[in-house]
Amino acid sequence: MLDIKYIRDNAQAIQKAARQKKIDLDVNQLLKIDKKRRELQTQINQLEKQKNQLSAKIKGKPTVQQIKQGKTIKQRINQLDQKFEQVKNQYQDLMVLVPIVPSKDTPIGKDESENVEIYRQGDIPKFDFPSKDYLEIAKTHDLLDLERGVKVSGYRGYYIKNQAVPLVLGMMMHALNKLIAKGFTPIIPPTLVREFVLYGSGYFAGSSYNPKADNIYQLANQEIKADGSQDKQKNFLVGTAEPSLLAYHANETLEEKDLPLKFCGFSQCYRSEIGSYGKDTKGIYRVHEFLKVEQVCLSRASIQESDQLHQEMLGVSKELHQDLEIPFRQIQICTGDLSAGKYKQFDMEAWIPSRQDWGETGSASNFLDWQSRRLNVKYKDKKGQKKYVYMLNNTALASTRPLIAILENLQLQDGSVRIPKALQSYLKTKTISKK
Repeated sequence: MLDIKYIRDNAQAIQKAARQKKIDLDVNQLLKIDKKRRELQTQINQLEKQKNQLSAKIKGKPTVQQIKQGKTIKQRINQLDQKFEQVKNQYQDLMVLVPIVPSKDTPIGKDESENVEIYRQGDIPKFDFPSKDYLEIAKTHDLLDLERGVKVSGYRGYYIKNQAVPLVLGMMMHALNKLIAKGFTPIIPPTLVREFVLYGSGYFAGSSYNPKADNIYQLANQEIKADGSQDKQKNFLVGTAEPSLLAYHANETLEEKDLPLKFCGFSQCYRSEIGSYGKDTKGIYRVHEFLKVEQVCLSRASIQESDQLHQEMLGVSKELHQDLEIPFRQIQICTGDLSAGKYKQFDMEAWIPSRQDWGETGSASNFLDWQSRRLNVKYKDKKGQKKYVYMLNNTALASTRPLIAILENLQLQDGSVRIPKALQSYLKTKTISKK
């Protein structure tokens, strides 16, 4: 969410950003509603002042005229309060749509087809034997059980088994150890969160949860508090550790000397995948739950500092893909594929031989103060002024797609799979092979 004063001063730039990001928003309509909202608030304040002045004049029993005047003021306040509530709701519905203006170096494009590759490393393998996809490899070595996964968990359910377990957990530990060595604070955050966490981090399309639009699971049951009463707040499962980490300092004011803050969170992730009906229905390329190590940074309100942190996090992702010994590339996301709150975004993609294409393995985004305004995370600078922090996030490693990439890219002619050197200590062997 942006500051309304900034929106008033930069209406044309924001309207342009809305068009580029394909957001249905009329900034002029928002400003008209904002003007009406302020006018109503002024009128209500004036009437409240009159009511207080009238009360101050009353000494003892009020006169008939004073009673009549008081009722008139009260009725008028009630009428305006109702109008104000309606206008405020309209205002809030539009404010949540307001996009942040993308960075100057963000490519202009209509959709994901116009994202731009800016870096590539590793050779795409050319097998001199009939290669297999990861499902065939997993069946040979009993690494996955999809049939029983679906039986137990439903659509997109799966079990990871045998040598794939230390391989996946090894990836997670390797990512955590690398980030800890680089100064990131390790955290295992809550995966069960309240509504403000997902609204604040921008995981709702609007101002509240919409099951038809939001890729989020809501819990049906309500929490029982320590005193036995029912907590009426809504609870949700996170799709990444990002929201929980961003909300860690919600409604707090930090000290400038403590910035930047750098966190790495390890968590289970849950996604309803409501917008992916009919896509990747077989296997574990697109699933409802997986493991992930996430990076989150909070910086001063400085484009330069946030850009440096953005590149630092991307550097970690590159190192991790190098450590996995798989071909990968980095792409910059164009305006038409950039969500409302993002100032700049890069994705990491690994080569998936069976798809003969790249598969997204991570995403790095800079939101500037768009999220921190929603979550109310500020810092006090050296002059004592309070400013909103800038917030950034990036995937270090997720569990499923890198697993696919390792099994397929590092497969050997005899049917075994070479384990990346960085992960061999977790499996106590150099290959996944038939027992």
